Formats: sequence, structure tokens, C-alpha cells
Amino acid sequence: MNLSFIHVLLVGCMSSFAPCLGLVPKRTTCLVQNGTADCSHLGLREIPSDLPRNITSLDVSHNQLRTLNPATLLLFPALRHLDMSYNSIAKMDASWCTSLPSLKNLSIQHNVVHILQNKDLHSCSNLTQLNLADNRLKLKDEPFAALQSLTWLDVSNNGLASVKLGNQPQMVNLVTLALSGNKIATLGKDDFYFLKNSSLQVLKLMKMADLQTIEPGCFKPLSSLRALLLDNSKLTPLVISKLCVELSVTALRDLSLRSTQQASLSNTTLTGLSATNLTRLDLGMNSIAHIENGSFLGLSNLGSLSLEQNNLNNLNNGTFQGLENLRWLNLWYAVKGNVGNGSFEPLRKLEFLYMGKNSMKDVKELPFSGLHSLTFLDLSQSTSLMKTVTNRTFAALAGSPLKTLNLSYMAIQNLNPGAFSCLGNLTTLLLAKNFISQRLSGLEFQGLQQVEKIDLSINRQQISLTPESFINVPTLKVLYLGQAISGTLDLKPSPFQPLVNLTSLDLSNNNIANINEGLLEGLIHLKILKLQHNNLARLWKNANPGGPVLFLKTLHNLTILQMDSNGLDELPVDAFRGLTNLRELSLSGNILDKLYKPVFDDLISLRVLQMQKNTVTSVPKQVFQPAFANLSYLNMERNPFDCTCESILWFVEYLNSTNASVLGLQGDYICNTPSAYYNRSIMNFEIQSCKDMTPFQALYVLNSTAVLALLFSAFLVRFQGWRIQFYWSILVNRTLGFKDEAVEEGRYEYDGYIIHAAQDSGWVDYQLLPLEKENFKFFLEDRDAEPGCSQLEAIVNNMRKSRKIIFVVTEELLKDSWVRHFKAHHAVHQRIEDSRDSVVLVLLQEVRDHQLQALLLRRSMLKPRCVLDWPQQRERIPAFRQKLRLALASSNRASSSKWLH
Repeated sequence: MNLSFIHVLLVGCMSSFAPCLGLVPKRTTCLVQNGTADCSHLGLREIPSDLPRNITSLDVSHNQLRTLNPATLLLFPALRHLDMSYNSIAKMDASWCTSLPSLKNLSIQHNVVHILQNKDLHSCSNLTQLNLADNRLKLKDEPFAALQSLTWLDVSNNGLASVKLGNQPQMVNLVTLALSGNKIATLGKDDFYFLKNSSLQVLKLMKMADLQTIEPGCFKPLSSLRALLLDNSKLTPLVISKLCVELSVTALRDLSLRSTQQASLSNTTLTGLSATNLTRLDLGMNSIAHIENGSFLGLSNLGSLSLEQNNLNNLNNGTFQGLENLRWLNLWYAVKGNVGNGSFEPLRKLEFLYMGKNSMKDVKELPFSGLHSLTFLDLSQSTSLMKTVTNRTFAALAGSPLKTLNLSYMAIQNLNPGAFSCLGNLTTLLLAKNFISQRLSGLEFQGLQQVEKIDLSINRQQISLTPESFINVPTLKVLYLGQAISGTLDLKPSPFQPLVNLTSLDLSNNNIANINEGLLEGLIHLKILKLQHNNLARLWKNANPGGPVLFLKTLHNLTILQMDSNGLDELPVDAFRGLTNLRELSLSGNILDKLYKPVFDDLISLRVLQMQKNTVTSVPKQVFQPAFANLSYLNMERNPFDCTCESILWFVEYLNSTNASVLGLQGDYICNTPSAYYNRSIMNFEIQSCKDMTPFQALYVLNSTAVLALLFSAFLVRFQGWRIQFYWSILVNRTLGFKDEAVEEGRYEYDGYIIHAAQDSGWVDYQLLPLEKENFKFFLEDRDAEPGCSQLEAIVNNMRKSRKIIFVVTEELLKDSWVRHFKAHHAVHQRIEDSRDSVVLVLLQEVRDHQLQALLLRRSMLKPRCVLDWPQQRERIPAFRQKLRLALASSNRASSSKWLH
């Protein structure tokens, strides 16, 4: 059956069954943006003609194209890049390049192009890249002769039997040629003659399963070759040996022989490369078990060597002989046996050594002598290497410039005092994913005068800290303790106090529940703090004994804070006080609901806020506006929002207007209440319904304010009215002074005639008579009556000489017949006769109005200011005296109607 027919049939079947398999793309039209049209995966049978005329790039891959219409291509004269891969095109057409004069990059990989002739590419002289991989090419004449501008050509996986793509020199500008995956068994002497005048630098001959013969002189036309890739090819040691000899005529610098099924390396295999300037050699992913001493002799220029994923039985001092300029060595998952002392001594200039995931035996001192230039050492995932790090483990590296040491995932259990004391230049120490179980005394890091990063994370929470744990590493800038520590951090002084240069601290996943406010004090340079997956909820409760623990209050330079999954159900109003430089805040996975206004006020630099998976129901403007002001990323999905005007209106308006990226906005911001919006997106919330309520809300606020003001005034008058009246009278009298009514009414000898019961003489002496020191003068019968005068005559005369007659009313006074039958009768009669309102009542006891009839008086007959109640509260006595002064100074004029009533 014809191969072209099979390919078309397969493409048709895939198109037919794609809907059943769920492979139909959601996009049904071309995506056009920035001069690029993406029409891939649309099932097209021809290029759409309605695309913009000025596009420069067109992708029609993964469709059902069988050919291209030149008339359609003429519509896009500016096209520079055309991708037609994964279609059913069977033949190249010279009209393509004629219709597209600006075309530079053409991809036709994974089609069914078969016969390729000179005329097919004759008009494509402007092409710089051509991809014909994964077709079934059969070349006739010189199909690539016209491509003088071509710099990159890929004809991989085409079933070609030879690398010979032409008979005459051509493609003078070709830099990269890919011939991988073809059925090439021989590299003939003249096969590369067609590239004699080219500047080829990269040759890809990967996946050459049939290559067996390398003819002498085959690489002679490729004198400028710099990189040769033979990965995943099946090459015998003899083929490699011949290959190296033939490559001596090139400018080769990079040779990759990964996964070429090598079992060993002899001292003659790579000898031919000694005449080259090879700087990089990759022998990784083979099965090399033995490297003969001197195998690398002659490769003095080699700077990079990869032997990863091999099965080396052992290394000795002759393994790397001749590599005196090597700077990069990869032995990751390569050594299955021993590493002898002095194995690395020839590598005097080695700077990077990768020895992770090896199975060396347990040693007390690692065999790294001679590595005087080493700056990076990776031993991660190496098993059975060491359980305890002692002060002798790295003794061989004493004095080396080692900067980075990776001991992650090595099952280390203990660090002895001075374990790294010989590594004084170390800046990065990685100890993550071990089984370290000890109390850090600080001696473990003795001698690390320049260390800036220590990673102790994921050590199964078996490390306990002391105030001296990091006393010997004050230069530390990055400290990772996630899932590493146990015990309390409520230590004084704090274990982090010496780390004045710390910029990043990870304390996540430690179940921390008890710390003090001084834990992070002094870390003025701290920028990143990770506290997620702990148990800090109690510390931030207002009900916490002593109040919330504000352990962030001194971290003014903090930029990233992660406190996810801490069980937080409330935030103290001062939790983030002073964090004006914070840019990222993550509080997801807690149970936060109601937040109070000041909590986010200082977060003026916040750009990222994550509060997903909480119990937030309301997003009020007064709380969240400071945090949302400058956001570029927001995540508040999976919260049970209350979709009411009071709770969510401002938030919905913000989401509709913000330029910030909001993750999951369409599907994960769901209303929980009320029932009308249950399980609906908050973006469906009707904003207009809230705006219709605005006049009613204003009326409600106005009425509420009026009622509250009325209630307040009533309570104020009821309980504090006397005080207000007192201070008001003081203010008025001090401003205007007492009006001397005596000027208009005539002068009186006395300001008041005092009538009281004998039992109240003490009250009169202590409360009324002291006013005589303020220029008031009173008449008392016991004190001022003239001896020998008639009592009746004295009462009548002295009442006439007094402006006011003061009754000190008690029950005893009301029972006094002398007062009732003469004094009161005469006082009232005299005031009626003179038309003067001169009576003042001082009620020392509660007296009802009908009882005052004993004095021929009622309250309504007197001015309100002339009826005074003696207060029971001591603090009101000054107010009483002020009222008495006003009563004594008040006018005596009164209408006759009041007295005749």
C-alpha cells in the first residue's frame, strides 16, 4: 500500500475520532495578535484568505492541508515565517517562495513529502531555515543548490541512506545540519563534499543505529566543524576510535556521545582527539564500568567532562590523568564502587564537581585531596557515604576556595562540633532532607566565617534550637528551617538574635505554637518570612493572656510574608503595623472572617494578596481598600461570600474595574448567602439594586441620627442637666456680673431674712452663713434681734428691711405654729401689699405642693429660680449655692395676678 495513502488515512481517522476522544480544541478560529496568526489544530484543508494582509508569521500546523494555493499566499507578501508541520503535504511547489518573497523560515516536518527536485526550491534563495524532518525524502539532482542563504537545515528521520545531499559545493552559509535518525551506515570520503565551501559548525548525527564505517578523510570538507552530536547512536569502540581520528582535521570543540552503548573506555579510544581543541566531552548515560588509566591523555584543553549515569567500578589517581585544565566534571549517578585517595589530584583547576546519587562506602574522610580550585561540590542523594559529619570529613578540602557544598538527601544523622571548620570560604551549605536529630549548640557551624546560606529544611522536625545555635554564623543571610525543628521557640534571647544580616527565614511546617514578641527582634534586614503550616492562631487572639503577640512589629523591611494554614480566625488590628514595604502577603487556608479597619492600613506597597480558602463573608471598603490600592495579583477564591449590598457591593465594583490579575474569578468566587444568590458567581450580583436603595439608606441614616441625638439629649438633661445649668450660670455671671436689683428697688439693710426650725440651725450655720463672706448679709432672729424689743415688732420691721425672705423648709418648720400663723402670714401679706416677689424656698426635705399651704404658698406662686431643692449628692452642692446666689440677686417684681391666683 502506498505510504502517502496510509499517512492521509491516519490523519483522516484521527480527525474523525477526535471528538470522541475529547481532542477537539476549544478554539475554532485563527488567533491573530502582534502580526502572528495561529491557525493550528483547526482541521483546515486550505489556508484562510480572510487573515490580515500584514501578518509576518503564520502557523497552520496540525491540520489537513495537502497543498497550498499560490493565490492565497500572494495575499500575505510580508510573511517571514510559515509553519506547515503535521499535515499531509506530499510535494514541494516552487510557487510558494515566488508568492512569498520575504519568507525566511519554512517548516514542513511531519508531512509526506517524497520526491524533492532542484526546481522545487529554485525560488527559495532567501530562506535561512528549512525543516524537512520526518518526511520520506528522495533527493533528485541538486535540490538544495539554490539555498545560498540557508543557515539551518533539518532532514532528520527521512530514511536517507547517505549524508550526501548533493554532488556540487552549495549552501555556503550553512551553520547547522541535522541528519539524525536516518539509515546511514557509512560516512564516505566524499559524502560531505557538497559542504566544501560552507561554514558548517554544528552537525547532528543522533540516533544512528546503522553507522558502522568511517572512511578516511570523510570530515576533511568540514574544517570549520565545532560541534558533533552522536547521542543515542549504537557505536562500537572501534567506530568511535576511527571517528576521533578523522575529527582531528576539524576545529572540533564539542563532542557528545551520550547513550552510545559504551561499556568501557580504553587509553586509545579518544587518542585521535588530541589534535583537536576539544573543550567539552559528554559520555553520559552509557554503561561505562571501567576507564583505563590515561584514557584522557592528550585532552589538555578539555574544560567540561560529563560521565553521569554510568557504572564506574572505581576511580584512582590515573583515571583523570591529562585533564589539568578541566573545570567542570559531572559524576552524578556514575560511581558504583570506591573512590581512591588521590583520584582527583590531576584536576588542579577543577571548579565544579557533581557527585550526587552515588553509592560510595561509608568513609570518615572524603578523598578530595588536590582540588585546590574547587568552588562547588554536590554530594546530594549519595547513599552510605556518611552518617556523621566530623571535623575530619572534609579535611582534604582545607584551604580550598569551596563556596557551595550540597549534602542534601544523604541520611546524615549528626553534625559534630567543628564539622565544617576547615571550610572557611564556604558561602552555601545545603543539608536538607536528612535525618539530623540533635540540639544545635552552635559549635556545629564553627569556622564558617563567610557562610550566607544554610538549608536544614525537611529534617523530620528533629532539630532543637538554643539561644547559641547560630552564634558562630553572623554573616548568614538565608536560613531554611522548614519542617526541621521541634520544641519551643519561646527562647530568651532568641536563637536568631545574632543573625543581624538575615534576609530570608523559613520556619514553615514546624507546628510552632509558642513564641514571644522578641523572636525576630533585631532582624532589620529580613525581607522574606515563611511561617505557613504552623499553629499560631492562639498567639494572635485578642483573648490571649497578655494580648496578641506582635512578633512582626520590628520587621519594617519585610517584603514577603507567608502565614497560610495557621488556623487563624482573627487578626490583631496592629498585626501588620509598620510593614510599609510588604509586597506579598499570603493568608490562605485559615478561617478568617471578620477583619477590623486598621489591620491593612500600613500595607501601602502590597502587590500580591492571597486569602483563598478562608471563611470571609464580607469585603468592606474601609477594611480592604488600603490593601487593594496597588495590587497586581489577588486570590480570594473559595470563600463563603455574603452577596448583599453591605457585604459585597464595593468588592464587586472593585473586581469590575481593577487591572490586577484575579485568579479563578469566573468559577471560584461563589455566593453562599442569601438564598437568591446561593452557588452563583459574585460577578452575577446586581449592583443596580443597591444603588436604588441609596435614598432610603440616606433617610434611614438621617432618622437614626435624629433619634439617637434625641435620646442622647434626654439622657444628658436627665442626668447632667444640673451640671450644664450650673456651668452656664457661672459663665453668664462671670461675663455679665450680677445685676444689682437693689438700685431700682431701693436699698435694703439685709439680703435675706432666714426663717428656719430650731433643729435646722446647724445646716444654716454651715451652708447659708458662709455666703456672708461674699458680701451677702442675712438676718437671723437668734443672732441679730435687738434686746428688749417686741418679737412681733422685730419680725415685721426686719422683714421690711430684707430683699428676700428665705424659708428653710422641713417637716419641723411646717409643724411650727408660730411660723404658720404669723411669720408666713406676714411675709405673704407684706409681699402682696408691696407687689414684690421676695420669697425664696429652700427645701431640705421632699415636700409635696399641698404641704406648702401651711405657709400659705404654692410652687406656682414663685419663680422657678426661687424654689431650691437641697441636693443629696455632695458634688451638686456648689451648683445649689450658685442657684441660691441667683435667687438672692433676682428681681422682686411680680405680677399681682400670680399672687391673687
